[in-house]
Amino acid sequence: MQTTSFQVTGGRSLSGEITPKGAKNEALQVLCAPLLTTEKVSISNIPDILDVRRQIELLQGLGVTVERTSHDTYTFQADKVNMGFLDNKEFRRKARSIRGSVMTMGALLGRFGKAMLPQPGGDKIGRRRMDTHFLGLQKLGAEFRYEADIRTYFIEAKELRGAYILMDEISVTGTANVIFGAVLATGTTTIYNAACEPYIQQLCKLLNRMGAKISGTGSNLLTIEGVASLGGADHRCLPDMIEVGSFIGLAAMTQSDLTIKNAGVNELGNILPVFERMGVDLEINGDDIYVPAKEEYEIRGFIDGSIMTVYDAPWPGFTPDLLSIVLVMATQAKGSVLIHQKMFESRLFFVDKLIDMGARIILCDPHRATVIGLNREFPLRSIKMTSPDIRAGVALLIAALSAKGQSIIHNIQQIDRGYERIDERLNALGTEIRRV
Repeated sequence: MQTTSFQVTGGRSLSGEITPKGAKNEALQVLCAPLLTTEKVSISNIPDILDVRRQIELLQGLGVTVERTSHDTYTFQADKVNMGFLDNKEFRRKARSIRGSVMTMGALLGRFGKAMLPQPGGDKIGRRRMDTHFLGLQKLGAEFRYEADIRTYFIEAKELRGAYILMDEISVTGTANVIFGAVLATGTTTIYNAACEPYIQQLCKLLNRMGAKISGTGSNLLTIEGVASLGGADHRCLPDMIEVGSFIGLAAMTQSDLTIKNAGVNELGNILPVFERMGVDLEINGDDIYVPAKEEYEIRGFIDGSIMTVYDAPWPGFTPDLLSIVLVMATQAKGSVLIHQKMFESRLFFVDKLIDMGARIILCDPHRATVIGLNREFPLRSIKMTSPDIRAGVALLIAALSAKGQSIIHNIQQIDRGYERIDERLNALGTEIRRV
């Protein structure tokens, strides 16, 4: 029988150590890099989650030889790619099931001169347009068409040539696709307004080890000198910063003493300062983060006394994937905060579940919510709820773990898409989460 729900007994204090798994968003990008070479590419610290498994199945369908050498390490060799698989119904079904399939497009175009992609799936968090991807690839000389009746994109090029590209928006996957297209193109490509997330930096480092010539890594101005071919390389994914932030939020909400091991502290940007402004105490020991148990946490105001605002922005701004965690934390904090979700218009709609649990939240519009902290005066109530997407699902799980009584969370496949064995790992800290 398929597992669809978590039964969560809340109100427990947790303790112990937990290690974040590899970064989901990085893995979905670097898994496409082997498509650019006939040689073996080894990638470690790959999270064993649904979205990544689907991406690997997509590569296997394309004819990539995949070997799993340990729990989190795979080798990939794309020396016998079957481009005919693109016309297969199985390819369309698998590609539609995950957002990460979009990165196969740039890699296939870069090496084989053509690609097609059905409109991809993923979280229902608002519009996630593809224009940026195609505008960038067209600058390199590709021709694009969209067939609306089958909701499928087609792109091909007789030759890709380097160009100056001003990205029309800071898109992580769009930047990745243009990089894939440019590394084997003739001449030099300059990408301005490029995304500079650690995951894009990791992709550039991997491609450089494969023989690419990419400079400007870590900035929003990338210069790529096209090369004739790429070779094999080894790569290790960073710890998932979203898991790190989720565990900090969990510790605060459950008044728990937790240590997050091997957290990739130097790659977290301003994530830790935002949690500190929310009143959480953090101690950094090497690459570990210690969150001491605390009776209450008080949200800091701005210098002029105005209400704290937390909003998302492209890197190095605060990641949108952690706004749901901050919002849940704020429900039991001392003080008020305005959460402004600028990048997606549907990510705050899960707050109705928190309101049902007793949280004081005013949903101002699809992008803004004001949270009035209860300072634990009234604990959250346990309820039945449904996970709408990966990040909201984990935020609701954290809320349920802090609530009194037993909650049910349906549609946990959404959570499994982004968090490896989250129930087992949290139960080792003292939670009581059952799959039912």
